[in-house]
Amino acid sequence: MYDPAALASFASVAETLSFTESAQYLGLAQSTVSGHVLKLERVCGKRLLTRDTHSVVLTADGEAMLGFARSILDAHRRAARHFATDDLEGRIRLGISEDIALSRLPYVLREFVKSHPKIELNLTVAVSETLHGQLADGKQDIVLIKRLLTDTQGTPVQRDRLVWISAPSFELDRTAPIPLVVLAPPSLTRKVALAALEREQQEWRIVCSSDSQSGVHAAVAAGLGVAPHAAGLIPAGLITTGTMRKTGNLLPDLGKIEFVTLTRREPLDGTMKALISVLAGRKVITNTPAVAPIRA
Repeated sequence: MYDPAALASFASVAETLSFTESAQYLGLAQSTVSGHVLKLERVCGKRLLTRDTHSVVLTADGEAMLGFARSILDAHRRAARHFATDDLEGRIRLGISEDIALSRLPYVLREFVKSHPKIELNLTVAVSETLHGQLADGKQDIVLIKRLLTDTQGTPVQRDRLVWISAPSFELDRTAPIPLVVLAPPSLTRKVALAALEREQQEWRIVCSSDSQSGVHAAVAAGLGVAPHAAGLIPAGLITTGTMRKTGNLLPDLGKIEFVTLTRREPLDGTMKALISVLAGRKVITNTPAVAPIRA
């Protein structure tokens, strides 16, 4: 009754609120994605999205369908894994950036290992730029990292927006340079934030630089300043603060990023294909950890 392809297209549009981004992410024509959503609406007899030339909004029925779609697609993947004939084994060196490690990813990895008990995962947590270098040096097999939308390398997993975060009580002093809390170089979010501030000719100063995302979170929670951060991975107790575009604040818009998997070699063996399939098919970027967070 509910075509998995149509459900996958609808789920992507519902999460990104963009037919264009979903088509790019799924590798489909935009007309195909639109057709999938219309097909799903005809099957269920309900309007799932309201859309015009500027925006896409989920209806109440769309919110309900998104939950059903995720469950059906998850059951579809689990059934495929259960009846798969491959008895995969081996070792995979997986590198993930620390902010992703604090998301649902540990839960997804646990499910993967349960489905493939003969596969050994060797996990490394570091900043995206460091992991990219380790992959190039042959020290990682797969990395799950952030990239700019202008980059083309890697298999897309999920998109997110970079935002500024602060403690709830923090207030910017408009007469002083913007106090920044950032990851130590190399760091993609650091480079994006500094470039945006320079582009808008905003004065800034680094009040705290940390080698770990946990250190950034602690400094921001202490009220030392603001930090660039993936919107879907903001930890409890911290909030998004305003941008110039929306509130006239001092902080420039930081745009969007993409979470992707990169691999060390081609062609991929069966173990690496299986892990990439799971990572690309599951929503792992969320600010609600499913298990206790991994510490670097």
